[in-house]
Amino acid sequence: MYTDDFGIRKGDNCLVADFGGKVIEAVWTRIMDDYGHVDDEPPSFASSLYKEYRGQGIGSQLMVKIKWKGYERASLAVQKANYAVKIVQGCRMQDGR
Repeated sequence: MYTDDFGIRKGDNCLVADFGGKVIEAVWTRIMDDYGHVDDEPPSFASSLYKEYRGQGIGSQLMVKIKWKGYERASLAVQKANYAVKIVQGCRMQDGR
């Protein structure tokens, strides 16, 4: 569901961070009926970053750059204990949303 035919459906967007030829993070959006589904307009947002690169602002930079690709909002399903919660809260402060 998260990657099937990625790139051809509405809401499919992806950015990656590269360090020395190695992809160290990917952030992507897709409109789908997943755990964080709100309605059929905002895409769900996902991110994956190698642990050793956390705390360097890489995740925040990619989240701000993707800017939901024209969407005013996005959905993120994440447990409160997940490291990604800190990144999302930081991006809200930077982006004003």
